[in-house]
Amino acid sequence: MNRTYTHPSVLNGIAAGASWADPEMDPTRIDWTARRAVAAIPFPLVDGRPVNPAAPTGIRYGRNELGHWGEAQAADAIVTATDSDGDRWLLLIERDDNHGWALPGGHVDPGETPTAAAFRELTEETGLVANPTDPWVTTLPARVVPDPRASDEAWMVTTPVHIDLRHGFRILPDVTGADDARRADWLPADDYDCLLTHLDVLHGGRLFAAHRDLIADALTH
Repeated sequence: MNRTYTHPSVLNGIAAGASWADPEMDPTRIDWTARRAVAAIPFPLVDGRPVNPAAPTGIRYGRNELGHWGEAQAADAIVTATDSDGDRWLLLIERDDNHGWALPGGHVDPGETPTAAAFRELTEETGLVANPTDPWVTTLPARVVPDPRASDEAWMVTTPVHIDLRHGFRILPDVTGADDARRADWLPADDYDCLLTHLDVLHGGRLFAAHRDLIADALTH
């Protein structure tokens, strides 16, 4: 079944002139030549409409909860630290939209690199300031994420940036949730199962669906 759906919040955003919501209601009238030229991951058009390269999502037409048509680019900070006992920790934030705990991150602003966006979002959401020129910073390839807000015509692509802080911490750096984050916290993360267990025990929380595979990969490699 080709379900059609756009969340009311998107329509409200359009009515309010929000910058995150494309005002155009018909995606066939968008200049896809320009948008595809700057896309992080190539995507097809079918009858002039964009198609999520990771489709299907269950919503064939419309934007679901995302304001744009086609690809939107984000960047996420994978911040790890090792304590003096040799245990690894991962920095997570609790999102303010009830989608769970996630990596600090957000949209890449016009003219901004994904790496710069990841560091900016990290500071805005947790208060942690890191140095993008440090040798332990690695910008990873962009990837489509299974965002629960996406549709077959509106999706998220993120560029993960791994920031591995120095080893031997007796006390981990202070973090505080701000901006789009209700809370920020360091979670034990020697492996993925360890992270899930401690997230449940410490916060009764779950991981943001879009970041589950990304975090699992990061903690494995």
